[in-house]
Amino acid sequence: MRSDLIKINSTGEGISEALRQADAVAVYKKLPNKERLQLRLLCEEMMGMFRTLTGEVEAEFFIEDRDDTFELHLETLTKMDSKKRKDLLGASSSGRNEAVVGMTGRLRNVFEQLFEPASADSTKGVFVPGFGAPSAASAASWSLSEYRKSVKGDAQAWDELEKSVVASIADEIKVGIKGDHVEMIIYKKF
Repeated sequence: MRSDLIKINSTGEGISEALRQADAVAVYKKLPNKERLQLRLLCEEMMGMFRTLTGEVEAEFFIEDRDDTFELHLETLTKMDSKKRKDLLGASSSGRNEAVVGMTGRLRNVFEQLFEPASADSTKGVFVPGFGAPSAASAASWSLSEYRKSVKGDAQAWDELEKSVVASIADEIKVGIKGDHVEMIIYKKF
């Protein structure tokens, strides 16, 4: 089963519709109350991550159910490139993205970096250290389960992961890019 496609943007348009869609899917699939709340919470968190992205960004959201595994999809196209990112971060006194704090900040940062080609006229994915390299198909990706494995020995990163609402409820989160197309998928099996 696949839900309706909801168009959202960074000004908040469509976000209420996406939340109603999560509620409708939960009712249609006859999920118990706890699972309904978890599905809605994952949708809310996904919308919150999306709203923190900068610029004139539009995306499409839908939910797909495969054998009681729910996939929350958020897809977008963008023209952001690595030169723009570098110029913006160059204005910071530290040269770093200071907004990258906690699990949600790390995920948002990966999502932002993944949806920018190396240059405005490039269609190749960007290498994001620690989160996977572009494949032969010119796509980069990030996975929650791989991140969980990589931070087992890092107490601070593991603590951030454990405190993250999304990470504590979701079974998997994947972020990937191919050219200008970016997709985030949150997986939850009930």
